[in-house]
Amino acid sequence: LTTNLTAFFREAHHFPILAEHARRRHGEYRVWSAAASTGEEPYSIAITLADALGMAPGRWKVFASDIDTEVLEKARSGIYRLSELKTLSPQQLQRYFMRGTGPHEGLVRVRQELANYVEFSSVNLLEKQYNVPGPFDAIFCRNVMIYFDKTTQEDILRRFVPLLKPDGLLFAGHSENFSNLVREFSLRGQTVYALSKDKA
Repeated sequence: LTTNLTAFFREAHHFPILAEHARRRHGEYRVWSAAASTGEEPYSIAITLADALGMAPGRWKVFASDIDTEVLEKARSGIYRLSELKTLSPQQLQRYFMRGTGPHEGLVRVRQELANYVEFSSVNLLEKQYNVPGPFDAIFCRNVMIYFDKTTQEDILRRFVPLLKPDGLLFAGHSENFSNLVREFSLRGQTVYALSKDKA
């Protein structure tokens, strides 16, 4: 199963919460984008963290995964249509993207300095164990759970528990409710969850 509906800064209210959370943490801030699709979500996370924390080596890292290797190839390439970047400020566009010229007019590419902070890998959320470099300060798993049955959703959420640091955040999609599914997570904000206190 793959879901490829995605956009830069989709569900925009999540990103200021992420920035604020990242500013309060020490050491390397690590985020997992668990359904990265064609890369818009992980690059939005990367832009948010670069704006909030700067670009010092070792300050933050985004691990991005998807089951679909084809969409991951597009994500790795970091090439998008300029028209897809309407949600970015002119400063962000200039700072983090290069504009294509000639035959590449109308296209932009993620600058290498930003891309270096994003690592792409194939991960199937239905597998019993995830080969990911956790634990993470935040996990984005947005708009993918709606395609699974309730038992599968519960299994996936429980597999996230050891991969999230204490006081880490789990970001869900707008139509998803995780706290109804498992006791391990409680609601912290609009579609933002944290480990329940007795689990953290």
